[in-house]
Amino acid sequence: MKTRRDFLIRSAAVAGAVLIEPVRSWSQLNTNYPTFDFHSHPGLFVAKGTPIYKGDAGVLKTINEMNDGGLNGAFFSLVADGPIVKVGANGVTPFGDYKPGEAWKEYKRQLMILKGIIENMPMTYATKADDLKIAQQSHKVAAFIAIEGGDFLEGKVDGLDEMYADGVRSIQLVHYHPNAIGNLQTADPQHDGLSAAGKEIVKKMNKLKMVIDVAHAAESTVKSVVDITDSPIILSHSVLQVDISRALSKRAITAEHAKLVAKTGGIIGAWPSGYNKDFNDFIDNVKRLADLVGVDHVGLGTDMDGNFKPVMTDYLQMKQWTDALKAKGFTADEVGKIAGGNAVRLLKKVL
Repeated sequence: MKTRRDFLIRSAAVAGAVLIEPVRSWSQLNTNYPTFDFHSHPGLFVAKGTPIYKGDAGVLKTINEMNDGGLNGAFFSLVADGPIVKVGANGVTPFGDYKPGEAWKEYKRQLMILKGIIENMPMTYATKADDLKIAQQSHKVAAFIAIEGGDFLEGKVDGLDEMYADGVRSIQLVHYHPNAIGNLQTADPQHDGLSAAGKEIVKKMNKLKMVIDVAHAAESTVKSVVDITDSPIILSHSVLQVDISRALSKRAITAEHAKLVAKTGGIIGAWPSGYNKDFNDFIDNVKRLADLVGVDHVGLGTDMDGNFKPVMTDYLQMKQWTDALKAKGFTADEVGKIAGGNAVRLLKKVL
């Protein structure tokens, strides 16, 4: 049996290199459930072709860490408003708008980048829950295609059929740039929750069997989604308002906000961002979330490689995370649910 020290030494050795042979999946050693991340941007792949991209080696490093850390699947997220927002001292702010047709062109550009990564790196392409079993057997992470922000749709349902055919299985309705779908947490409201177009998009996503993600959405928007969806939804990455600093954060959610998601049978991805004071505080927040909405409605949403001051910096910390949850009093079965069992249940229900 390998020790924790052996695990870390081996992980460090392969972190920046192509995997030459399959590694033994952590999840097979520690839980009967697959493991899943509801929100990830490996190597910030969507930035390829821009000055902030650090190269394919950065993408490969994170993919290898997914495999060696035992992550079986994730939503690999395109970023719909990437070209029209900027990161500054005060966070992410929009600075412009797409012209007609530009958003769709950007969608196709990012999609081509991701499909090239899936084809050429040690991972598997996934569109349904059972693909996680293949990932476990092959020791190559299953990549489900997701989109962060509905801006690519330009306020219309027309593009959803093609997106589904392209393999997209989840869309986060809003991000940082205000759009024609619904209100977001970080901007003044423009709609009565969901717009008329937003309601049609939600209904169409239900019909196509796509996962609706309400991360970054204002509570009014989430309520509108809950009122009309006939499938469980996710809030892929957020943190509870549990103290004054997080109460002041526009990205933190209230208890009622979280309960709305759980009401659908949905899942909230615990987010190891800088809105946690440190890693231990993140563990405490996972417990607070589980105590509030129930273990069956909690998952992991790392926002890896696109996160704000992360307190979980790579997938080699997966075992550290689950060990810490056990130390906090969660049973092995409960940890398995949070690490991925809940995700499997939701994916089987929706996809």
